[in-house]
Amino acid sequence: MARDARDGRSRDRDRDGGDDLIDKLVTINRVAKVVKGGRRFAFAALVVVGDQKGRVGFGAGKAREVPEAIRKATERAKRGMIRVPMKEGRTLHHDVHGNYGAGHVVLRAATAGTGIIAGGPLRAVFETLGIGDVVAKSLGSRNPHNMVKATFDALQRCASPRTVATRRGKKVSDLLGRRDAAPVVQETADA
Repeated sequence: MARDARDGRSRDRDRDGGDDLIDKLVTINRVAKVVKGGRRFAFAALVVVGDQKGRVGFGAGKAREVPEAIRKATERAKRGMIRVPMKEGRTLHHDVHGNYGAGHVVLRAATAGTGIIAGGPLRAVFETLGIGDVVAKSLGSRNPHNMVKATFDALQRCASPRTVATRRGKKVSDLLGRRDAAPVVQETADA
């Protein structure tokens, strides 16, 4: 009996995630399977999960009932989380494009105070990721699955200056340039 209680506690801890994960339901779709006696309905859910500190994942689940489909999608999203480098904890380091099938998205870094300028599925990804300032545009398919997968393709291409510097064998200051250095002004021979 103690074993059952211990298993129950661990399941509750896993459900909470322990990392203060939040999840957002992006879309739910009713699908039908035609059988001899008529139609059998099921529900397909798309969920995005994140910790609002740079980790995010998505998952799709299908079941005969809506809550079960959402639960399956949430579990898949937690298993497939990725870490995204953020600049000052609020935006992306650079502009990036992402593709998946017919879905094309453009994500642009934004100045402080811009907010999240993105539609539907992209907004859900950024809110769970914890990005506060970003401009995003979906150029291709309007299918939520393709838009989310294209967004994740773009986010996986994001790199911080530190990782780029180590990959190229340089210093971060060499890539970004010195901030305290005054701009060099060339004098002409006439003056």
